[in-house]
Amino acid sequence: MKYVIGIDLGTSAVKVLLVNQEGTVCSEVSKEYPLIQSQSGFSEQDPEDWVTQTIAALKDLVRTADVAVEDIEGISYSGQMHGLVLLDAQNQVLRNAILWNDTRTTKQCKQITETLGEKLLSITRNVALEGFTLPKLLWVKENEPDLFNQAVTFVLPKDYVRFRMTGKLGMDYSDAAGTLLLDVIAGAWSTEICETFDIPIALCPALTESFDVVGTLLPNVTDETGLSETTKVFAGGADNACGAVGAGILSDGDTMCSIGTSGVVLSFEENQHRDFRGKVHFFNHAKENSYYAMGVTLAAGFSLSWFKGTFAPDESYEELLSDLRESPAGARGLIFTPYLAGERTPYADAMIRGSFIGIDGNHKRPDFTRAVIEGITFSLKESIELFRSEGKVIRRIVSIGGGAKNDDWLQIQADIFNATVLKLENEQGPGMGAAMLAAFGCGWFDSLEACARKFTRVTKEFQPSTPTVRQYEELYQVYRQVYPSTKSVSAQLNQFRHEQ
Repeated sequence: MKYVIGIDLGTSAVKVLLVNQEGTVCSEVSKEYPLIQSQSGFSEQDPEDWVTQTIAALKDLVRTADVAVEDIEGISYSGQMHGLVLLDAQNQVLRNAILWNDTRTTKQCKQITETLGEKLLSITRNVALEGFTLPKLLWVKENEPDLFNQAVTFVLPKDYVRFRMTGKLGMDYSDAAGTLLLDVIAGAWSTEICETFDIPIALCPALTESFDVVGTLLPNVTDETGLSETTKVFAGGADNACGAVGAGILSDGDTMCSIGTSGVVLSFEENQHRDFRGKVHFFNHAKENSYYAMGVTLAAGFSLSWFKGTFAPDESYEELLSDLRESPAGARGLIFTPYLAGERTPYADAMIRGSFIGIDGNHKRPDFTRAVIEGITFSLKESIELFRSEGKVIRRIVSIGGGAKNDDWLQIQADIFNATVLKLENEQGPGMGAAMLAAFGCGWFDSLEACARKFTRVTKEFQPSTPTVRQYEELYQVYRQVYPSTKSVSAQLNQFRHEQ
């Protein structure tokens, strides 16, 4: 039996998966690393922590997996998007990486939008948001000019780890699309954007397909991990693109709902001319010559973890979610909006905050639990409705992440989305997608689609119930009124949030 390894470099931990030719996860290891939050709005990490913990995880995997290292044919990567890693002429890291959830760049986003106007959308297919890489580059250029002048190249998080394992610098198209520097349709760095903001285009690394082999492991890596020097290393992709590959989202109409800390609704797109006008993200996929549209709820699973930590800290998630069966659809007239960290789609509003609307003396905890789950799902529905408004037909949705671990929540998704919701047998998210890119790159399959047919298996289908769909559609129209009704209130309350 042959094997591949998928490395998923997340925001809080790296997870490595050993996957065989049947698509079975034979072993997995996870290693955590810290966030550095020196002041409000700053979110950074030391790239050395990524390397150290990835090597440690691979070493543990090899030690415990009980397979011959010569049978591990390939390694590929998935990584947190947008994070800025600046390197000098000796490829040494110049500063901590600035992460996707860093919000210091509001000024730079405004500058980008005002300077480029509609050209930004026509080139990058995305609006300027704090999470993207270009605003981070401009922030460093303005606030740390000496460091910026020493920079010779930049990479994203997983690309730095891959460089340290292979000695080869580069970036795949799916991650490059999240920098706000890529001409998404042309598949090339935008000279116009670089020149507009006086950024040397030489800072941008060479581009490659996600499934391209980029080299083999350096001797020090094979010594430390026990892996073979013949193991092929593939470029890998952005975490959302790899999550889509791992869920089999590889043809027109395929759609995925992923609920982790944030929530993502992602739909495969072959039509490069479909224009969402910046209302949702539009990125290059890890599959060649294809794209995906994506909407984001910033505090999806986070809303549930906040609710549990605040009101049910001693219960398991399973115990808490048993509340769903004790409250009817609509939570007896109670609505929750999951804006605990602002919102991305469709509002792109960092100031909005969450609400419970409609509380009365008859509501019990199960109603609040159900309202939280329904509110998260309503927020994700807003992205689906944006897709549908542009002519996309969405009838089946693969659900992954925390939202796929509870059957009652999966049924709520089916009813609110008005679509069949699919649960996978072996849902491993972006790490599995990275492993599939390695499997395809190693020649195990003649296409990613063939790999997906082997590696992804549906175990349950949840069909929408017509009466409940109608009830939720009425409630959704009420939900959509909460944001415009509370926007001003949230802004006024902001001054009180920071008072001691």
